[in-house]
Amino acid sequence: MMRDNSISSLIRLNIGGKKFCTTIDTLTQREPDSMLAAMFSGRHTVSEDPDKGYVFIDRDGKYFRHILNWLRDGVVPTLADAEYSELMREAVYYQLLGLVEGITSVLAKRREGDELDAELTRADIIKCIQYNKVKFRGINFSGLDLSKLASLLGSKFLEGPLIC
Repeated sequence: MMRDNSISSLIRLNIGGKKFCTTIDTLTQREPDSMLAAMFSGRHTVSEDPDKGYVFIDRDGKYFRHILNWLRDGVVPTLADAEYSELMREAVYYQLLGLVEGITSVLAKRREGDELDAELTRADIIKCIQYNKVKFRGINFSGLDLSKLASLLGSKFLEGPLIC
């Protein structure tokens, strides 16, 4: 019987106890200089579990699905900053330079956006008050504790919700 090449290119992975099934092409094509490409390109011998045929890699498997998806389609997943930190650690370990660059770019854009969307803090309000007769038009004060700022009494609050 002739063996189908697509079936023979399947690889079973056990990453820290989490099981994955993918193809050799997925692991080798997008990042040909990565550790995964080196492991599965045929240049090295990898050990499989003799009973189940899984190749074991002693890493945390939680973020490996994101790595596989990135290797498949090149899209950096949308995650929380703390998760990006963990994914970055795994990308560095596997030497996935494109993913490292992608995560770095996403985090830089987020920081830039955070700077533009920064909310007014209590310290910012105090600085404004020190310049006397400040007008707070359209400023959202929700969530700020301004109860001890008696000098605000002379200020004008127009067109802004004042929820304290």
